[in-house]
Amino acid sequence: MSESADSRTKTLNFNVGVLGHVDSGKTSLARALSSTASTAAFDKNPQSRERGITLDLGFSSFTVDLPDHLRNSGGQQPYDSLQFTLVDCPGHASLIRTIIGGAQIIDLMMLVVDVVKGVQTQTAECLLIGELTCPRMVVVLNKIDLLPPNKRQSAIEKMTKRLHKTLESTRFKECPVIAVAAKPGGPEAADTEEPQGVPQLIELLKKQTYLPQRDPGGDLLMAVDHCFSIRGQGTVMTGTILQGSLAINDTVEIPALKVTKKIKSVQMFRKPVSGAMQGDRVGVCVTQFDPKLLERGVVCTPGSLRTIFAAVISVRKIGYFKGSLATRAKFHITVGHETVMARVTFFGLPPVSASEPSSDSKPSPSEPCSLETPFTFDREYFHQDEYVAGQGEGSSGPDPEQWALLEFERPVTCPSLCLVIGSKLDTDVHANACRLAFQGRLLQGFEDKSYAETALPRLRIYKTKHKEGQVERLTDDYSVIGRSLFKKETNLQLFVGLKVTLSTGETGVIEGGFGQSGKFKIRVQEGLRPETKQLLSSASKKKGKSGSKGANEEEPKADSQPVSIHLHFKRYVFDPHKKMVQS
Repeated sequence: MSESADSRTKTLNFNVGVLGHVDSGKTSLARALSSTASTAAFDKNPQSRERGITLDLGFSSFTVDLPDHLRNSGGQQPYDSLQFTLVDCPGHASLIRTIIGGAQIIDLMMLVVDVVKGVQTQTAECLLIGELTCPRMVVVLNKIDLLPPNKRQSAIEKMTKRLHKTLESTRFKECPVIAVAAKPGGPEAADTEEPQGVPQLIELLKKQTYLPQRDPGGDLLMAVDHCFSIRGQGTVMTGTILQGSLAINDTVEIPALKVTKKIKSVQMFRKPVSGAMQGDRVGVCVTQFDPKLLERGVVCTPGSLRTIFAAVISVRKIGYFKGSLATRAKFHITVGHETVMARVTFFGLPPVSASEPSSDSKPSPSEPCSLETPFTFDREYFHQDEYVAGQGEGSSGPDPEQWALLEFERPVTCPSLCLVIGSKLDTDVHANACRLAFQGRLLQGFEDKSYAETALPRLRIYKTKHKEGQVERLTDDYSVIGRSLFKKETNLQLFVGLKVTLSTGETGVIEGGFGQSGKFKIRVQEGLRPETKQLLSSASKKKGKSGSKGANEEEPKADSQPVSIHLHFKRYVFDPHKKMVQS
């Protein structure tokens, strides 16, 4: 496609995420597929060159004729060719965050599996990320040149069966599996050996394409993965447009540097264009700044991103995560293009008796959360000590709807409603355990540094409390003295006016303290029942025999008291006044 013809020809860009376990041969597969490598492609990172392992999201592309099934689809101007942009996602697990960064723009996953080793821990983690972010997948069994020729076909069939079994419970069941040798003889071999199966793979990829939903509207958000300057021209940022569009002469903001810059020129795979939109892979030249300041990050419409100190998210546990999700625990939170530690507080709808009935239809654990009960500050929520998994026999029921408050260790910059993933990245890389713990959507961000005072009191999350004491004695038909409900040092004034119930059924109100030892007076508006008075007077007669005591002295053990007192109230976790509330 020549540059002059650029305005007349139209290329559909289709992003294929190449995911897989470290050393499964992803980079050599991308290299075998690619003709044009964009700047970030194939490990610009020196640390990665030494190890031969991809560290950043490398990008490269190749263009093919548009397959027939795309020719007739879409009412817009027809496309002439199809460009596959390969997003080579790092395989080692400490870099999950990089993968999540790239996964938001991936239209198709290509999962590369070493045919000899099969599915490994990181392969499973890649599958999970794929389930959260991508609708389709192709599995590539690589390194078939390592299998002895006489057993090759049966080994491939066996591994294909095993993979279909693994994928059965995911959204990728029945996805196509194809066998290749991207670099026969391994990375050290001479380049004279032709890769095997690659033309067939290109045909399979073409079959799997569809017209991705691209929307040029809304604020611009571009993920930048590489930045360099060209003397006399300006600074070039390469990356992928996650949402919105951009054009020459637009002003964009680089939130990390708190600056705005004007776009001087735009290129797509080394060809000048006047603009680009969601899903496109571009190089954008802006007025000069030091490229070292922005190796990775985001560029956006000025003022469209928010920097937040805390957030409320919808939350759903990832089924393969083995640990518990406890309130006050810290997790690595990947949000937008950042990963930051945050402390988590889980909360849910009040128990059904206390509130409106909850709905039953829930998405499957791998689907992104759909919000059935929208989060709002007007509703009351129930504080949870941990995430609550599905109830029912063998706890196979859907998880009840729940949310989490995230309090970040440092502020993060992100778009609203973005995907949030919580993980335990400090778990041993080699332990055979999934480290992705939960996922959700960002529903509400708190931009004020002192959000704990200004915003959290609006969040009505409560805990229920229950205290139990005993009736000490009857004073008259309408009042009793109680004890053992409060400690000596408790300020009883806080409890005056709260309702209590007696184990005999009457309801009373705390009127105030009695003496100095934490005792208190209860007024029973309706009057005590005759049988209650009977119980209490016979108990005090028994006690009378054991000698009389003054009001401030210690009493005999509680079990001699037949009538107990129950105080139920709730407290809002973020209420600065710690008020006790009764419904």
